[in-house]
Amino acid sequence: MSDSIKIAVIGGDGTGPEVTAEACKVLEAVSPLEGITYERVDFDYGGDRYLATGEVITERQIDELRRFDAIYLGAIGHPDVTPGILEKGLLLAIRFQLDQYVNLRPIKLYPGVETPLKDKGPDDISFEVVRENTEDLYCGAGGFLRKNTPQEVATQEMIATRFGVDRCLRYAFELCRRRKDKMQLTLVHKTNVLTYAANLWERAFHEMGAEYPDVTRDYNHVDAACMWFVKNPEYYDTVVVPNMFGDIITDIGAMIQGGLGVSAGGNINPDPGGCSMFECMGGSAPKYTGQNVINPIAAIAAMGMLLSVLGEQNGLANLSRASQRVESAIRATTPKMRSMSAGRMGYTTTEVGDLVATAL
Repeated sequence: MSDSIKIAVIGGDGTGPEVTAEACKVLEAVSPLEGITYERVDFDYGGDRYLATGEVITERQIDELRRFDAIYLGAIGHPDVTPGILEKGLLLAIRFQLDQYVNLRPIKLYPGVETPLKDKGPDDISFEVVRENTEDLYCGAGGFLRKNTPQEVATQEMIATRFGVDRCLRYAFELCRRRKDKMQLTLVHKTNVLTYAANLWERAFHEMGAEYPDVTRDYNHVDAACMWFVKNPEYYDTVVVPNMFGDIITDIGAMIQGGLGVSAGGNINPDPGGCSMFECMGGSAPKYTGQNVINPIAAIAAMGMLLSVLGEQNGLANLSRASQRVESAIRATTPKMRSMSAGRMGYTTTEVGDLVATAL
């Protein structure tokens, strides 16, 4: 990685370009404060391109993205494109081909943000979920037998490899150690029912855990985790979970932190030279397109994550400091907003971006 970071920006569909503009505004504002130089290249992958060309993204175009230090994604989802086409053709294609094998989801409640949980505040809701991102049911292994007959059989295989499990667990143990919070790593699975994949995860978890005597190992069945996320979120520090179950519990996490409008995530390849992708977890919200009313906080937080991960992986203290500035600026901004919901924030999309940029 050179002294200048190179970022591929995919604004995407609907309100994606609007929140992306605010995230890039914050990046532009924080960069001179910490001596960051960067190159930004914009790409038009998304629904409009697909409708015009019939292509989502090609292998050659993904290889082009591979040469960037990071990818920033606004949102995808187009009302005129069948659900699944963009998700599989763009999101999953990038995740799998760039081997972004960790999905990192911070679950944090910002000051002034309402949570549906009674008597819970920012000190209670602050943990991280490490979701395995390239295996499990998302591999697409399976098929149909006697399709379109009364005897039709459909199979979808839950795939876990020791290699894939180990590298996800390693990331989670190291993250838990870096956080220096409760020093507790919780594995979430379903060992009482899923005989094989769950057993592999459980064995690997405890075998690797012997290398981390300072980290307490904990376990939840996935259904229990869904309950405890809601009842006692303050219990958690770092959570590690396979792909499908992670997809479910991180959406619960998003809601207890105030909704998808404040929820950001990273699809991370932690290996040297790996290219990671960062995104806000909310959808493209096409009904709000062009109205300047959508909440950009999640998008700005995703840009903060991009700086944090690049700083951590490359030993660049200025990027880490810039990420901390973005985080502090978000925390200074959210108490000023009336709501996190579109059209009810008390500010426009661009005004929220201005508030965060000023607070840097």
